[in-house]
Amino acid sequence: MTLRSLSSSLRVLVALALCVAPMGALATYKTQKGTQILWDKWGVPHVFAKSIPDMFYCFGWAEAEAHGDLLLHVMGASRGRAAEYFGPGIADANVKSDQWLWLNEVPARSAKWLATQTPEFRGYLEAFAAGINGYAAKHPEALSVEVKQVLPITALDVMEHEQHFYNFEFVAGKALMNSPRPGMETAELTMPVAPGLEDTAEDMADGSNGWAIGPSHTTDGKAMMLLNPHLAWGGEQTYFEVQLTAPGVNLYGATQIGVPSLRFVMTDEHAITNTVNVNNGHLLYRIKEAPGGYVFDGKVLPYTKASYPIKILQPGGGYKTETVKVLKTVHGPVIRRDDGVPIAMYAAGLDKPFLLEQIWKMSIAKSFAEFEAQEKRLQIPMYNILYADREGHIEYLFNAPVPRRSEGDYAFWSRPVDGTTSKLLPKGSLTYEELPKMIDPASGYVQNSNEPPWDAAWPTMIDPAKYAPYISPQWPYFRSDRGLRMLSEDKKFSYEMLLQKKLSTRSEAADRLLPDLLVAVDKYGTPKAKQAAAVLKAWDRQTEANSTGAILFWNWATKFGMPSALASSVKNFAVPYVVDKPLVTPAGIKDPAAAAEMLDAAARETERDFGVLDKPWGSFLRLQINGESDGNTAAPRGPALNGVNLPGNGGPGAIGIFRVVTPGPRLDGISTPIHGDGFTMAVEFTTPVKVKSLVSYGDCSQPGCAHHTDQLPLFEKKQWKDVWRTRVDVEKNLERTETF
Repeated sequence: MTLRSLSSSLRVLVALALCVAPMGALATYKTQKGTQILWDKWGVPHVFAKSIPDMFYCFGWAEAEAHGDLLLHVMGASRGRAAEYFGPGIADANVKSDQWLWLNEVPARSAKWLATQTPEFRGYLEAFAAGINGYAAKHPEALSVEVKQVLPITALDVMEHEQHFYNFEFVAGKALMNSPRPGMETAELTMPVAPGLEDTAEDMADGSNGWAIGPSHTTDGKAMMLLNPHLAWGGEQTYFEVQLTAPGVNLYGATQIGVPSLRFVMTDEHAITNTVNVNNGHLLYRIKEAPGGYVFDGKVLPYTKASYPIKILQPGGGYKTETVKVLKTVHGPVIRRDDGVPIAMYAAGLDKPFLLEQIWKMSIAKSFAEFEAQEKRLQIPMYNILYADREGHIEYLFNAPVPRRSEGDYAFWSRPVDGTTSKLLPKGSLTYEELPKMIDPASGYVQNSNEPPWDAAWPTMIDPAKYAPYISPQWPYFRSDRGLRMLSEDKKFSYEMLLQKKLSTRSEAADRLLPDLLVAVDKYGTPKAKQAAAVLKAWDRQTEANSTGAILFWNWATKFGMPSALASSVKNFAVPYVVDKPLVTPAGIKDPAAAAEMLDAAARETERDFGVLDKPWGSFLRLQINGESDGNTAAPRGPALNGVNLPGNGGPGAIGIFRVVTPGPRLDGISTPIHGDGFTMAVEFTTPVKVKSLVSYGDCSQPGCAHHTDQLPLFEKKQWKDVWRTRVDVEKNLERTETF
């Protein structure tokens, strides 16, 4: 196909892509002699490179070696060609992904972003891509036939994946194309909803825990950090643990597949982690149509139009072609119609092309001042950032290029607003100085578990009144309350306490509500409710493998209104939420008789589904890797990989459990994890640094890899694995070496 045969919009796109993704990315890359990857006995790659470009090359090589099929699936999808390469997908998931990327013109924008990179950093991106290609060229037998068509990978693919993953999954996901369900205010504003025992609307927004603990709060007088992201247990959200070293660089941590910068990272001097923040990075507008276009500031403006064909592989071979038609307003593209009304979307951060470079430069910063200088760029489109260093500095930042608006609070902007007036259009974004943050607070720690920023250093509060009212809401969150309780109940923290507390499965919601529920049932309960209350009274309020009562309480809590933290869902509490009293509000039961009735219903459902009220949690939750581990609950579960099937612990963050494990749909009486504790690392800045980690689902996903399930037994036993960061220590625990 020639440029002449394409539509005008596609001609521009292809020409631009060819300009910024030259054949240099496909050329054979030669590393300096002596560069090596040492793979340890857990399958973690340790890159010892002779230069920084060689380090990025080996990073790409190692990802391809450990996750090649998954990596190329991810890259193909981020081109907007998932349906072309892999077919429509379950429930047309690949088609919807392609539609979303082309609707938001990700390929063209990615080409422009790549063209703006510095020659130095672009060289790193090209080296990373070359490493993927280098592995594929040397080991073609290791990759499935269907993914080879995605090769070769270029720096443009890396940029497309960055924008897809960060901007158009986390900031603005494809679910926004769906109109709100009846009874919901919006399609996008829902806090995590825990799966009821018959529900597959999973608790997938419980995106992480992060703690940074200062010297004043530790027994050794050294700063510590907990890095604990929660995402799906497979697929594109998979974390890859790796060490990257080159002259002047020694990084250890993890990032998502296909991302060449470590989001979760530690060095000898500092550590950085992220959590998903409660941030409106996308804004929706109701468009009023008129002949010739749409109404804006009293005038009729024409839509900006474009169209992009997508190919869909058919089961018998061949392709079907669909066209994604784009209508753009001054706000952004029309992404759906609600009862015929066009809804256009403004996405923040699309003028910020240096996300990957900022993450890289934060990771190699030599001081807090250097780190903060990078933060101030605000190239990362969302996520709380937490930091700790050897000097004892700690920081929490509510990071995002928050759109600057002239009016409205968070609730106002959490539903489509009037698109006919320029007064509601953002005017740039807030600065670093205008964002909620806490540096070296008197509390001695900062933390976040996806709640709004105000209690990041409780009892040293961030005052919401000092910030723009639309930045973030004021919501209770029992998982973060559990974290705050564990951080604040001891005057000093040891490293051993950090390791232990991270693994807590105690339910904050149970501690907050169960005493009142038992009183309510004693007064108002049916015989069945009283039988259930006896089970809950004997329960240890945890989700350990042998805990009985956890299933019953989870079922009741869902009926009571948890885990959603929206105002409409806290109506059952007697004491309302107060922003500076997170450990005691909300609390109590407003209608004890209704709560007792809910327990009767929960008990009957639990008996119906399990035969008993006190089924042990570990016989319900089984630790497996299977066909649903990536969170796609419409997929067949299939058998447990490698036959590994262990009793589980951990549970829904929605009921205030810090060790998050989200059970998937129940099949044959059991559920398996689809989300939760993924990569976990605990660091203390002693000399040498103390550090332990775990990748719950293992550090590889290629068929036949021995390390896909080898860390699940550690997870079951609530154990950590050692982290080796010196060449001497790695060689003592060596599985194999690759020399370039």
